[in-house]
Amino acid sequence: MAFLQNRSISLVDMYIDNSEPSENVGQIHFSLEYDFQNTTLILRIIQGKDLPAKDLSGTSDPYVRVTLLPDKKHRLETKIKRRTLNPRWNETFYFEGFPIQKLQSRVLHLHVFDYDRFSRDDSIGEVFLPLCQVDLSEKPSFWKALKPPAKDKCGELLTSLCYHPSNSILTLTLLKARNLKAKDINGKSDPYVKVWLQFGDKRIEKRKTAVFKCTLNPVFNDTFSFNVPWEKIRECSLDVMVMDFDNIGRNELIGRILLAGKNGSGASETKHWQDMITKPRQTIVQWHRLKPE
Repeated sequence: MAFLQNRSISLVDMYIDNSEPSENVGQIHFSLEYDFQNTTLILRIIQGKDLPAKDLSGTSDPYVRVTLLPDKKHRLETKIKRRTLNPRWNETFYFEGFPIQKLQSRVLHLHVFDYDRFSRDDSIGEVFLPLCQVDLSEKPSFWKALKPPAKDKCGELLTSLCYHPSNSILTLTLLKARNLKAKDINGKSDPYVKVWLQFGDKRIEKRKTAVFKCTLNPVFNDTFSFNVPWEKIRECSLDVMVMDFDNIGRNELIGRILLAGKNGSGASETKHWQDMITKPRQTIVQWHRLKPE
């Protein structure tokens, strides 16, 4: 039993954060209540305040995504409030069948997004509240400052490239990664790498490494070879995605790089590709900083 108690403390430890947000992205107002008779947690999401404008019109279309970590599979969402930086949601969510002891190892995650009809919804900010810190019998109400999502802290990936013009073989070796972003509540990830060979926007061939459990510094040492004619080498690219494997929910992107001669997502990726072309048959090794999307 002592082991379980220590474990639950370490699970929520990574979410206990009393630091000030690095930038002001608004606040969220919500309240909590517990129905002891029906073992139900009741969450009311009341309103947001001073949210940043994410749309060209100078406003946002905010909604809140709710999860009780570590369960990422069951997500609830408020309605979208159109064209406002001070939304009033006034919505109630019920988490049924949660004995009070079970809630002690849960973390309430409220993530405010800006809805976008034509592209991916923008993250505005988020709040993590370990429920072991909350006296639910008091029916507490909170104003919490939203924290901006962590940017560009996804980790780094060491890769090598080699091209043999004589047999048209492009070889990518995934050596290792370091300081990957933790995606699981235990402060670790279960990383693997997925690689797509692309010509322009068209995906041609996919490869994957094995999954490495509970690590932020995996050593992959995996090599993939692709057949690419010399005349096409400047037109193709490798979309390299480091993923977090999830047994229950969907696998999540940790970070990615695009290895390409032109239009690479960063100077280091483009330089790596150009060095490979100018030095055929040589293995060119380079670290790359992963990007969040």
